[in-house]
Amino acid sequence: MIGAGVFAAFAPAARAVHAQGGLLFAALGLAAVVAYCNASSSARLAALYPESGGTYVYGRRRLGDFWGFLAGWGFVAGKTASCAAMALTVGAYAFPGHARLVAVAAVGAVTLLNLFGVQKSALATRVIVAVVLAVLAVVVVVALLGPAAVPPPSTLLPQRPFGVLEAAALLFFAFAGYARIATLGEEVADPARTIPRAVFIALAVTLLVYLAVAVALLHALGPARLASSTAPIADAVAAAGAGALGPVVRVGAAVAALGSLLALVLGVSRTTLAMARDRHLPGFLAAVHPRRQVPHRAEVAVGLVVMVLVALLDLRGAIGFSSFGVLVYYAIANASALTLRAAVVPIVGLAGCVVLAVALPLSSVLPGLALFAVGALVWVIRRRSRGQAAA
Repeated sequence: MIGAGVFAAFAPAARAVHAQGGLLFAALGLAAVVAYCNASSSARLAALYPESGGTYVYGRRRLGDFWGFLAGWGFVAGKTASCAAMALTVGAYAFPGHARLVAVAAVGAVTLLNLFGVQKSALATRVIVAVVLAVLAVVVVVALLGPAAVPPPSTLLPQRPFGVLEAAALLFFAFAGYARIATLGEEVADPARTIPRAVFIALAVTLLVYLAVAVALLHALGPARLASSTAPIADAVAAAGAGALGPVVRVGAAVAALGSLLALVLGVSRTTLAMARDRHLPGFLAAVHPRRQVPHRAEVAVGLVVMVLVALLDLRGAIGFSSFGVLVYYAIANASALTLRAAVVPIVGLAGCVVLAVALPLSSVLPGLALFAVGALVWVIRRRSRGQAAA
């Protein structure tokens, strides 16, 4: 969860709540509540169905083939775009003059690492998260010890309806990640016990880190400057009089984006594997390496698609698009959990996902709706073709 989102999500969220610091904390709290409900539903389902695929599997088992397919479709398409965005973030921070070339190289390196097994990926993730947490800890301490921001004469931007909801939807992007724990169900020891514990511990730690970062940013920059910043964590360090730490922040952001890319490719490839097993994607992608026990063809395919997107497209708007897809994905997870007779948390999670998805900008909502409409059409066409083949 702790990746590139924490370096970028707070500024657009502050703009959404028209630069009012208190509302930023309210949005963060709302995003955390929805994330908790999603995590609870996902953990219960993952313990019951410890299989690769996450909500794709839960939707099919609890709601029917259509809903499972729609969840998998949204996850694979949305997160593939998010992979490209994270790769471009790595390039932008590591080597701005050759961002795309570095991004393609990063995708290739991450794909190669994943091919050596989930244990290697988990070890790399530990190292990356440790580096990112160390950078964020330095930023928080430096920002809080520096002078407090002096508010400008007018700190309010033009009022925007549903600003808290939009901010929560944007901050939710920074929480996304616990679903990828569930997608690894076949590769986790004692999944019924391990997955729920991992989800809740990760969510609690992430919320504490984000609260500390939010307090530090508001102290160093103030709500208005935070809302207008394009690199809020770097700006907070500079405002605290520690501009020499700028390169450290840049390295931290690049490493965070690399960690996000690693986890994304890992999760997307496992959902691709599950959908290929059910022939919703080409069957050759369902192969598992006999020695390393990884879906090597799915991982290579995902890596190649992301490389093409990185080389050809400008995906700066991918965060909103990915958030819409992830919220729909979790809405299906909560609807699946409703069938387990644990009503309150899944209902809150389902309602929260729908509200936050609708609260996103139209530039994210409309392409997202189009994506799922295409997915539904593909499902209908494939079902009819299967029916005709059976006849």
